[in-house]
Amino acid sequence: MNVVVIHGSTRKNGNTEYLTYQAVPKNEGTHIYLRDYRITPITDQRHEEDGFTPADDDMGKLVHIMLQHDILLFSTPIYWYSMSGPMKTFIDRWSQIMRDPKFPHFREELKKKTAYLIAVGGDHPAIKGLPLVQQFQYICQFFDMTFGGYVIGTANKPGQIIHDQTALHAASMLLKKPEN
Repeated sequence: MNVVVIHGSTRKNGNTEYLTYQAVPKNEGTHIYLRDYRITPITDQRHEEDGFTPADDDMGKLVHIMLQHDILLFSTPIYWYSMSGPMKTFIDRWSQIMRDPKFPHFREELKKKTAYLIAVGGDHPAIKGLPLVQQFQYICQFFDMTFGGYVIGTANKPGQIIHDQTALHAASMLLKKPEN
């Protein structure tokens, strides 16, 4: 399985990481922790004559790694009923990457990918996290990328995810192919 996990949590060893490791253990796949990289927030210059001003950050490196994989697993805590700030900044920058001459086939490459989502929240996330799921479905739809599924876990305080046995099991099965 050629999978990259893009972790959006700002906390190391948090509930979201724990749940995500049930799907892709830490020693398997490629794990990118956005908190460890410098990603400049986007300045919308889509309509500027000269386009986007190049950013001196790690975004190109992260996109290069991401594009080497067939499966993209986005892992984010649910912050204010949406994805984390680092994850949002990362995805916002895709607007710039689509116009970056270093990535002329970005959109075409994303069509070949399958994306999954793992999210954890504490305020009725099975219901209130659904707009986040829908957001990722729309992102995938925009790029003609397959959305393979999602798991939402319930945890409020550190370590509580171990009590959500349903989410732990669902995460362990998320990337497994159904047997015929």
